[in-house]
Formats: sequence, C-alpha cells, structure tokens
Amino acid sequence: MRPHRYRHDPSKSLVGFLVGDVSYAVPIALVREISNPLSAVPLPHAPPSVIGVTDYRGDVIPVIDIRMRFGLPTLPPTRRTKWIVVTVGGASVALVVDAVTDVFGTAGAELSPPPPLGGGEERRSIVGVTSYDGRMVFVLDVGGFNDDSTRSIAMLGVRASHAPKLQKGSSP
Repeated sequence: MRPHRYRHDPSKSLVGFLVGDVSYAVPIALVREISNPLSAVPLPHAPPSVIGVTDYRGDVIPVIDIRMRFGLPTLPPTRRTKWIVVTVGGASVALVVDAVTDVFGTAGAELSPPPPLGGGEERRSIVGVTSYDGRMVFVLDVGGFNDDSTRSIAMLGVRASHAPKLQKGSSP
C-alpha cells in the first residue's frame, strides 16, 4: 500500500479528462500517474474494452479503453491521448482517455446525483455530476472498471501487483 500523498491544495480533488466531447473526472486520490500511452499486449478472450496488459513500472496492469467501454468508436492515439493510471482495490489499471484537461475541485459543493440512464453499462459508472469552467463534468467511480480488469488479469493466472515483468517480445 502506498503512503498518502500530501497535496498543498485539498480543493483540487478531481482529475478532468475528455472522451469524445464529454468531460469526465476521477478522484485525484486514486490517480497514481498520468502518462503517454505505452504498448499493450492483447489478451485473447478479454472484454472488448480491455485492450491488453502492459508492464508499467514493474507491474503488469490491464489497459482499459474508455471510448470502447462507453460504446464509442476507437480512434488512433494522438499527441493528446493519455493514460490515467489509477489504483483500484489495491491494483493499478490504466484508463485510455482522449485528453487530460485539468485538476480541479468542486469548491466544497456536493456532487449532483447521476442522471437516470438505467442500470449497468448505461450508467458508465457515474457517481455524480459537477460543473467546472462552464462545463458539465461526470465524475466516475473507477471501481466499476475493476471487474473487467480483474477478469483480464485472472487470465494470466497472476495478481496484477505481483505479476512478473513482461520481457520485450514476450506475450502472456
């Protein structure tokens, strides 16, 4: 378990990003790092949104394409494409997003409840809605993404945080 990072400005509690034209955010406390995309090794029979696994700083972690998870067409990576590496249930997961926008907070306001879109995938793991810089921002519960990543890592027969390093040119 990593020690809690000290932030000098506790009002900045969310990391904002874009998927298509829609603004989303995840709690900054769950964000391990924001990085440029790396190569990922595809896993056979993985859920469609799991594009594979990668060796990320010595850990084998699943990579989830948020566009695919939300039913949007995939796009080739651009200079703005980023991975947001989050820690969920003690394991790391990389979320592929179109662009990271900024770090911000709710200015002490409570999140509005998520819109009534139905259950399951339609909800997209939205836990609430806030407004920032004139935009509506949907705050995600990345714990909901852990189901797909856990199934994918289980295919390797190892727990993600204890997986052996992948060698260049090797496959799981």
